[in-house]
Amino acid sequence: MRISVVGTGYLGATHAACLAAWGHEVVGIDRDRDRIASLRAGRVPFHEPGLDELIGGVRFADDPAEVAGCDLHFLCVGTPQAADGSADLSALDEAVAAIAPHVRPESLVVGKSTVPVGTASTLAPRLGRLAWNPEFLREGSAVHDTLHPDRLVFGVQDPDDVADLRAVYAVPIDEGVPVVTTDLPTAELAKVSANLLLATRLSVVNVLAEVCERSGADVADLVEVLGLDERIGARMLTPGLGYGGGCLPKDSRAFGHRGRELGVEEARRLVDVVDDINLHQRSRAAETAMALVDGVSEPTVAVLGAAFKPGTDDIRDSPAVDVARRVAAAGPRVVVYDPWANRHVRHHEPLLAVADDAERACEGADAVLVLTDWPEFRDLDPDRLRRVVRRPRVLDGRHAIDAAKWRAADWQVTVLGRPRS
Repeated sequence: MRISVVGTGYLGATHAACLAAWGHEVVGIDRDRDRIASLRAGRVPFHEPGLDELIGGVRFADDPAEVAGCDLHFLCVGTPQAADGSADLSALDEAVAAIAPHVRPESLVVGKSTVPVGTASTLAPRLGRLAWNPEFLREGSAVHDTLHPDRLVFGVQDPDDVADLRAVYAVPIDEGVPVVTTDLPTAELAKVSANLLLATRLSVVNVLAEVCERSGADVADLVEVLGLDERIGARMLTPGLGYGGGCLPKDSRAFGHRGRELGVEEARRLVDVVDDINLHQRSRAAETAMALVDGVSEPTVAVLGAAFKPGTDDIRDSPAVDVARRVAAAGPRVVVYDPWANRHVRHHEPLLAVADDAERACEGADAVLVLTDWPEFRDLDPDRLRRVVRRPRVLDGRHAIDAAKWRAADWQVTVLGRPRS
């Protein structure tokens, strides 16, 4: 099929590249000419494993008229958080206005952007045939998640539109991926509902972790017990700094805002509690870090990790950066190292110094904070680092290091939710 993808940010670029990998003829449209120039040259402006190898299969353009010859169109523009917590749909409105004059009446337009429920019904009169196909990408594994999804959701107005969507996704459907066909509002709710449930789960386990700390219990053992309950399961039960990034926080808040608009006040109250718990983990980690350097004159704190999760260079609403910023604001010199996100820290965080590797970040440090669970941090040699720090104290905010190994190397180890050494 000839397909246009409108918006070539994280979602759009990944989706376009994977569509091309399935054999479709794809044009990626974006008003950002610098981004288009970069993508045309084969340079992806963000870190996503495997995407560089696929992006060359897409033709990129900055003229919305380029969608005219396509059979189907995907809307993949961003819906960031507005000041009041709602989703900012201005980019989506602009994209619809730009392509509407060039979309043939018989062509299907498919929304993938994460939007408040009810958005599709306001767009349908401007676009004719409209479906909604929410994305469920995880940064760091987005290419795999697109090529091999664990489910596909088709929200349609007309059952006949399902045939077009099945043609787009013929490869994964042939591999047996489950397909749920539903209405537009249910499809719009699918992504935000999944993110709200994940956010709630992470917040609950962090409450358990703090109770464990205060009572002398071990959250790692507790999580093992809970994970063996088949009703609960072990996934997404790791305590730590909480969630961040460009999806879970803003999608949850947008759900709460929309729920209040619909008269479901409990939706907003639930989101507010979950959000407060999540942000509390950051302040708790920063306070714990400051306790490690209490009484030290002109302390230096090394922060290992800046991306909100491993596998990405995204520092949007990153718990690691938030904790680093809080510690720096309290007085210590903070030196950050991240395998991929250093350039963003240098550009956006003037309070933070940046080192080119973990060992240099730790030179002369009075405390080391492990705040993103990159695999390379799990493999650090505590004996080697012991020789470069000023005081061997480490806070593991992600349950990432082998605490026993570090203690054997004469480190004072603090792990959020576990008994302290």
